[in-house]
Amino acid sequence: MTARLHHTVEGPAGAPVLVLGPSLGTSTAVWDAQARVLARHHRVVRFDLPGHGGTPAGVLPSLAPGATAVADLAGLVLELADHLGAMRFGYAGVSLGGAIGAHLAVHHPQRVTALALVCSSARFGEPAGWHERADLVRERGTEALAPTAPGRWFTPSFVAVPEAADRVAALVTDLCGAGRSGYAACCDALAGYDLRADLARITAPTLVVAGREDRATPPAHARELADGIPGSTLLEIAEAAHLAPVEQPQAVLAALLGHFTTPADDEARHAAGSAVRRAVLGDDHVDRAIVRTTGFTADFQDFITRYAWGEIWTRPGLDRRTRSCVTLTALAAHGHQEELAMHVRAALRNGLTPAEIKEVLLQTAVYCGVPAANAAFATAQRVLAEPGLPTTTHPTES
Repeated sequence: MTARLHHTVEGPAGAPVLVLGPSLGTSTAVWDAQARVLARHHRVVRFDLPGHGGTPAGVLPSLAPGATAVADLAGLVLELADHLGAMRFGYAGVSLGGAIGAHLAVHHPQRVTALALVCSSARFGEPAGWHERADLVRERGTEALAPTAPGRWFTPSFVAVPEAADRVAALVTDLCGAGRSGYAACCDALAGYDLRADLARITAPTLVVAGREDRATPPAHARELADGIPGSTLLEIAEAAHLAPVEQPQAVLAALLGHFTTPADDEARHAAGSAVRRAVLGDDHVDRAIVRTTGFTADFQDFITRYAWGEIWTRPGLDRRTRSCVTLTALAAHGHQEELAMHVRAALRNGLTPAEIKEVLLQTAVYCGVPAANAAFATAQRVLAEPGLPTTTHPTES
């Protein structure tokens, strides 16, 4: 029996296939928060890297130091897709998982229908650092990396939240369970990876997602991907580090739904719209709106969820930061102060800084009138003074 990547399959048998690739040191669990919803309209395939989760390291052709390349990992993914009868598939991957997808999109473009690169890079730094980590793991095991893993993966504020403790602990357990030879081989693959010269060869519609506080693959890496891949879309997620699908699950889910799902019916549009609405406006706001819904307003709530959020906010043509800029301008121009306050909060959640919001309102003053901008500045200043907003910049610094 041919050894292949351990995998799980969810979703309707006849649905379009969407492959989800994990990052180094994690397993299929890194996609737990997104897989169930994505599987409503896709045949979702999640896999474990060699030596991770349920995949033995021996699926690789060689475990000798320096022998493994991203091409080898991509080949294993193609073997899995062939086994499942998926001649064409969408692909989303985190970090190393993203590198595998980018390699497939360059070298096997006929197989990849759409691509999402999450907290990934065209080159993951100098090879020496990866070879040093590979040597460390071969000698001492992945347990040696466990104490520093949460700091590499997440923002300090996320690690400090008690509700996140179980998720962080489970991922560290996955890391410690990874085999020495498989993990080290993946480090070797990252050391030799450099796709910068080939990015223009990617023709699949591509979404690039960055965590604004990612130290492993900083937003500059995402911008290099987006600049190099023709027609790609870039989304930067606030309050997210390297494992954005875990730290900001709704934001990542909404981005993937918008990129991979073309809603074909009202139910699909409503599901996509609900996810984006929560990612942009926050769970508390949406939950309050649902509680306040009556028989009189139910149809309107359904309409805005399907139309505004499920059709417009999910379109790939503009990233979410740009949509926030447009929305702030329109609301300020028309004097809709209550909606403006809501979307100032949303703009922060979409990654705009207070300084950038100020620039939007200054632009509004020129083209929509000083009185409109004056009222908008008053509303925005009040909102930016609220405690607990998703920003690291104090309003007075704007």
